[in-house]
Amino acid sequence: MTKTRWWFAWLMFLVSFVSYMDRVNFSVATPEIMKEFGYGKMEIGWLQTAFFAGYALMQIPGGMLAEYFGHRRVVSGSVLWWSVFTALTAVPSSFAGLATVRCLFGMGEGPVYPAFNNFIGRWFPSGEKARASSFLLSGSFIGPVFGPAITVALMLALGWRSVFFIFGVVGVLVAFLWYRYVKEKPGQSPLVNAAEKEYIEAGAVAGGKKMAPWSAFMRSRQFWAIGIQYFITDYIMFVFLAWLPLYLMEAQKFSLQKMGWAAALPWAMLCGLTFLAGYISDRMVAAGVSKNKARTVFGIAGLLVCCVTLYFAATAGEPWQNVLWLTVSLGSLGFTFNASWAACHDIGGAYAGSVAGWMNFWGNVGGVLAPIVTAWIATTYGWQAAITFTSLTALVGVAAWIMVKPDQSIQNIAEKQAG
Repeated sequence: MTKTRWWFAWLMFLVSFVSYMDRVNFSVATPEIMKEFGYGKMEIGWLQTAFFAGYALMQIPGGMLAEYFGHRRVVSGSVLWWSVFTALTAVPSSFAGLATVRCLFGMGEGPVYPAFNNFIGRWFPSGEKARASSFLLSGSFIGPVFGPAITVALMLALGWRSVFFIFGVVGVLVAFLWYRYVKEKPGQSPLVNAAEKEYIEAGAVAGGKKMAPWSAFMRSRQFWAIGIQYFITDYIMFVFLAWLPLYLMEAQKFSLQKMGWAAALPWAMLCGLTFLAGYISDRMVAAGVSKNKARTVFGIAGLLVCCVTLYFAATAGEPWQNVLWLTVSLGSLGFTFNASWAACHDIGGAYAGSVAGWMNFWGNVGGVLAPIVTAWIATTYGWQAAITFTSLTALVGVAAWIMVKPDQSIQNIAEKQAG
């Protein structure tokens, strides 16, 4: 049996890697942008929020487009769009122009993750979905591992604008690779032999043009709970993404070069634990552990550890002790992220793209709020208060996970109500 689906999982990893490289580049370049244009934390917070507003806006439409048109066209078009606006980030000289470009950049990235959930549903049987999701998530999280160091090197050699031009070109190449090689269904790919096609189709979600039963979904507590917990999880993660480089330089007095390495450590831990969570979760389900336990325990445990260790980071007395606790804190969310995306398939079934779009919409509402709320608290009360507040939000996510119930499919509930 060929293993083509896993080669495509690695390509999905690459697309996710580029997407988060493109996001973290702006955060790393923030000190230089602030210096050149005279912006303060609040202005940078609004620019970060402009990206997440566009990104959140396209989550639900992105899931619907992926279910109707398929992942091949939606992923390729999304990557091409955001890559153009990545390059254009270097062009505007006004606040309004830069905010517009960042918003349009976010709109371009919006559909890709719901579309990837559609790809996972069609290309991976149920026993491999958590591991497949870990490729999607780990690609996202390894971007900020290498992003700070690469961005700092390019900035020192060529200036901050070069970063956005170079990664815009990289994104165009990645979009071509996805469209050229990843077909809509396994049976359409010449790289998949009969044995792999039969294996995938025996346990994967059937494709087809369909729209989710939104009225039934909106009446589901599970549907709202998976959105709320992801709002919290993404809020915490986007605080790291938007502010970690500046926080390390301002609050912990790291130089630009040392910040590039210190900012990478939490993301490296997050990437590693996301892969580990996917492996353990699939093994648990294969061994007969209920999806409710496998996903819910991971989801809750990740948020609880994050809450405690992020508070330790806020009160740490030494810079590298602070980095240690930040690393454990963000890393622990790998268990929650993996459980979240696997649960989209568990409860969404054929409508996993729409459920993922809904979940990621609320996650990116957290992304809209995280930069500006953190900027306001840090400006008004200091960085310690901002980090402490972020740690406490994790408790809301813990409460929401209790109601997700991944072993109960809202697709089946919705179809019964419709029948």
